[in-house]
Amino acid sequence: MAATKDSYAIISLGGKQYRVREGERLLVDRLKTDEGKTFNPDVLFLGGDGDGTLSPQTQVTVKVVGHVLGDKIRIGKRRPKSGYRKQTGFRASLSQIEIQSIGGTAKRTTAAATPAAEKETPAPKPKAETPTPRPAAAAPAAPAPASPPRGYEDFTVADISEKSKRWKVEQLEAALKFEKKNANRKGAIAALESALVAKQEKN
Repeated sequence: MAATKDSYAIISLGGKQYRVREGERLLVDRLKTDEGKTFNPDVLFLGGDGDGTLSPQTQVTVKVVGHVLGDKIRIGKRRPKSGYRKQTGFRASLSQIEIQSIGGTAKRTTAAATPAAEKETPAPKPKAETPTPRPAAAAPAAPAPASPPRGYEDFTVADISEKSKRWKVEQLEAALKFEKKNANRKGAIAALESALVAKQEKN
C-alpha cells in the first residue's frame, strides 16, 4: 500500500504502540537517541485510503525534538494515629518526537548480499615459493559490556526496589550508571546502591 497524505502508521517505541501521521508531534518515554537526530522505528501497520497493511515494507522517519520531564506527580504517605507524614514527587523522563515522513521502502539487508560481495573481490592466492605462515591464535573476545536488565526503562521505583535483589553485580552497576545518566530517580538510585552493597558483602 503506497503512503498518501491521508496515511497513518502504527509504530512501536519502547514496548508501546503509537498511531501517528506526518508532521505530528507527541511525547513518548525517554529515548536513547540524541536531540536533533532521526531514526526509523518498527512499523506495525499502515492505514489510510483503502485497506490497511500489516507489517508493511514502509519506512517512518522520526526526529527527536528534545528530551523533557513530565508533570510532577506528588505522592503522599501517612500512618494513622502516629503523626507520620511523608511527601515525595515523581517526574517521568520523556522525549518529544516529530513524525517527518511516512513512506519509502524500509532498508532490509539480505543474507545473500554478503556472499555476493565476497565473490566480487576474491582473496589473492599465496605465492608458491614462500610457505604460508600459520595464523596466530585468535585472542579471546572481550566480554560484552554489562547492560541493565531487559525492560529496565519501563520499571518503576517500586519494581526496581523489589527486583534488584535478584540481579547480578554487573547488572546492578549497569542499571545504576543508566539511572544516574538518564532518569536520575533518587529512590531508584538508593535501591540500586543498597542492593549492590549487599551483593558485594556476600562475595
